Amino acid sequence: MSKAALKTGSAARKGTSGTPASGSRDSTVASPSQLIDARIKELNDWRGETLARVRALIKEADPEAVEEWKWRGVPVWSHAGMLCTGETYKSVVKLTFAKGAALDDPKGLFNSSLEGSTRRAIDIHEGERIDEEALKALVRAAVALNVSTKSRRPAPPLSETQRTH
Repeated sequence: MSKAALKTGSAARKGTSGTPASGSRDSTVASPSQLIDARIKELNDWRGETLARVRALIKEADPEAVEEWKWRGVPVWSHAGMLCTGETYKSVVKLTFAKGAALDDPKGLFNSSLEGSTRRAIDIHEGERIDEEALKALVRAAVALNVSTKSRRPAPPLSETQRTH
């Protein structure tokens, strides 16, 4: 699939048509999963391999995880809220867990963004081995946190019609 056919942003997330870089209209809109596939292929190095492996581990840990494409090119995995992002930089693949500060990390995978009160990240450098079981445990813990947080939110107030019937 050409880059022109891989539209990003809200058009890709919402499944609506956008305008490719060439300026012509194209009704083909890539899904977030296709955009992630294209990013992995485009990287064509250890970062692509690492992103592909991390993606597979996330799906193993949570087969219901939804893949999204946000912020003009960042893979995101969600389940009852954001789980983590998969950013690629020149020297690192960074997995940022949206609520990482609230997760137990018994194996010490979090090695970046440690100073904040919400997020935590795992920086993976070329040649580093991923503790696959520990990563899957973090993903499952993030899902559990999202699901429990969502279920504790108070119900919206009843409307006048609902209160009288």
